[in-house]
Amino acid sequence: MDTHSQVLVEEKSSVRILTLNRPKQLNALSFPMISRLLQLFLAYEEDPSVNLVILKGQGRAFCAGGDVAAVVRHIQQGNWRLGAKFFSDEYMLNYVMATYSKPQVSILNGIVMGGGAGVSVHGRFLIATENTVFAMPETALGLFPDIGASYFLSRLPGFFGEFVGLTGARLDGPEMLACGLATHFVPSTRLTALEADLCRVGSSDPTFASTILDAYTQHPQLKQQSAYHRLDVIDRCFSRRTVEEIIYALEREASQEADDWISASIRALKKASPASLKISLRSIREGRLQGVGQCLIREYRMVCHVMKGEISKDFVEGCRAILVDKDKNPKWEPRRLEDMKDTMVEQYLKRVEEEEDLKLPPRKNLPAFAIAKL
Repeated sequence: MDTHSQVLVEEKSSVRILTLNRPKQLNALSFPMISRLLQLFLAYEEDPSVNLVILKGQGRAFCAGGDVAAVVRHIQQGNWRLGAKFFSDEYMLNYVMATYSKPQVSILNGIVMGGGAGVSVHGRFLIATENTVFAMPETALGLFPDIGASYFLSRLPGFFGEFVGLTGARLDGPEMLACGLATHFVPSTRLTALEADLCRVGSSDPTFASTILDAYTQHPQLKQQSAYHRLDVIDRCFSRRTVEEIIYALEREASQEADDWISASIRALKKASPASLKISLRSIREGRLQGVGQCLIREYRMVCHVMKGEISKDFVEGCRAILVDKDKNPKWEPRRLEDMKDTMVEQYLKRVEEEEDLKLPPRKNLPAFAIAKL
C-alpha cells in the first residue's frame, strides 16, 4: 500500500477531510503516515483557502497507536536510532497539532489508543461517540504514555491522569467527555450530517466550528460502574508519591470494600512493567509543571533510553509477549518495583549521549488543549 492511500484526502470547499486508512491494522500509524500527516498539516496551515481540518479513521478504529512492531524490528536489528526517528517525527506532528492555528476536528468513532491519542487530543475539537474506546496501554508493553501524554494526562481532574496512564484503563465516550479528553459527544448515526455541516464552515475562527458541534452534541449518562464516579478513591490512591504506595493504598481500599474496579486496577498495575510504571509516574508528575513542548522534549529523551535498552529491555519483551508471540507472559527486568531504583528512573530524564534533543519548530500559537480547558 503506498503512502498516499494510507491517508486519504478529501477536499470539500474550505475543509480538508483526512482519513487514516489501514483498517486491518486498526489504522496504526506507520512512518509514512506520520510524514504524510505532518506534510499535509503544515501545507494547510499556510493555505488561506483551508479553514478546517477533519481527521477520522477507516473501519472500527480511529487509530490504535503507533506501529511499534516496526520499531521493535529496528531495535532487534541493532538500529535503535531508526526507531527513535519514528518517535521524533511523531512528536513533531503532535507539537504542530498542539499549536495549530486552524481548528482540527478529530472524530473518534472507535478505538483510540497511544499514538492515536497523540494525533487527536492535542487538536481543538475531539468528538467521542458510543463506539469510542480510549486507552493509554503503554505500561503493559514496557513503554510509557508518550506523544505528549504527560502534558494532557497531568491536566485531567485530580489524579485521574495517573490512573489512566498507569493502569491502561479503557474509557468510553461519556467518560472521555466527563474528564475532558473529548470536547463533544455525538451519536455515530449523526456523524455524516455533522460532517456535511462542518464542510460549510466559512472561516478558520474556531467559534464557527464550535457552534455547529454544540448543536449536535449530547450529554450522555456515565455508566454506574464508571471509574469516573470513583474520583475520590482515585485521588486518595493515585496521589501517592510512589507506585508502591499507590498499590498499597488501593489494596487498603480493597480490604475495606469489595470493588471489581479496584481489583482490576491492582491486577493491571501488578502485570505491568515495573520500569514502565515508575518512569510513567515520574513523567506525568513532571508534565504538570511543563508546557507541551517541554513534555515532548523530555519524552523524547525517555523514549531514546527505552529504544537503547541499556537500563531495561522491557519494551522489546513487552511487544514480544503482547503483539508477537501473544503469550501475554512478559518476563520483566527488573522484575520487582523495588528493584527499579530512583537513580535508574533519573537516568531516563537525561539526554542519551551522542543523541540530539528533539528540535521543535518555532510556532506562533498557544497549545489548543490548554486553551480548550481554560
